[in-house]
Amino acid sequence: MSHLLEVNNLTTAFSGDYGTNISVDHIHFNVNEGEVVCIVGESGCGKSVTSLSIMGLLGRGGAVIDGSVLFDGKDLLKMTEKELDQIRGNQITMIFQDPLTSLNPVFTVGNQITESIRAHMHLSKEEARKRAEGLLERVGMPDPKGIMKKYPHTLSGGMRQRVMIAMALSCNPRLLIADEPTTALDVTIQAQIMELLRELQKETGMSMILITHDIGLVANMADRVLVMYAGQIIEEAPVAELFKNPRHPYTRALLDTVPTIRDGADRQLTAIPGIVPDSYDDIKGCRFAERCKYRRPECDNSQPDYEFGIHHHAKCVVMKEGGIQV
Repeated sequence: MSHLLEVNNLTTAFSGDYGTNISVDHIHFNVNEGEVVCIVGESGCGKSVTSLSIMGLLGRGGAVIDGSVLFDGKDLLKMTEKELDQIRGNQITMIFQDPLTSLNPVFTVGNQITESIRAHMHLSKEEARKRAEGLLERVGMPDPKGIMKKYPHTLSGGMRQRVMIAMALSCNPRLLIADEPTTALDVTIQAQIMELLRELQKETGMSMILITHDIGLVANMADRVLVMYAGQIIEEAPVAELFKNPRHPYTRALLDTVPTIRDGADRQLTAIPGIVPDSYDDIKGCRFAERCKYRRPECDNSQPDYEFGIHHHAKCVVMKEGGIQV
């Protein structure tokens, strides 16, 4: 079966005054047509860097030093900037964490949406305007004509995020990357935005990569989940399998931090001790070992992907040897 997106051995590093640090370390995953894949993990695990590596938007100091990113069989990492511009914003689009800094403050909402439409779909100015208004209405914006004339700073956080979604969908993308799209929004607006994304994904049939640190969002959105920690994908499984039978201590720890409607009165949420390491280039064994209550001497060795079922694998030798009772 061919995949829409194939990430193979991706390694990304950042160079600065204190040397070079690897942020994403030899990761592999794929996304199929019409599939929703969630990448979950704490802040600092490399989730956003993974998405920016795919898009070719790492910026100063960042570079992919190994691996390939195949989109529809073509390696994005070998394309020129001009070739990438034909795909970014067209076949692959992205919703960023903070829409206020992602939208241009000196152009109206209408200008920014129609620019992408005219660049990729080659429509007239009037056709692009009508399409932009239709997209704003589609994402639940009141008075689309009025919104077209407004500047980003005059809109609320939830409205700006809806504008970003409209821009991302403007050219009927095949793959949408949503990088923590509900950051800094209140709980009610978060729920509305995620419900909107789910409806639009089902309606259009596009593939989606959802990046989040909130594993509670994953259950209703994902077909498959990648758990990321310290630059590595440490567990991958279909969403139902992951919640029913997590096979890495870090995944279990994440799940233990989330309340559920089935919790009894005596259920106590637990915090994960410690923090994600700032630098993990020199860690030879399991990168979660310092924070793991199941740590054994063999955890200090390099951890391969152990198979735990169909499409389910995790980097945990203790679980593979039956050392954790589920």
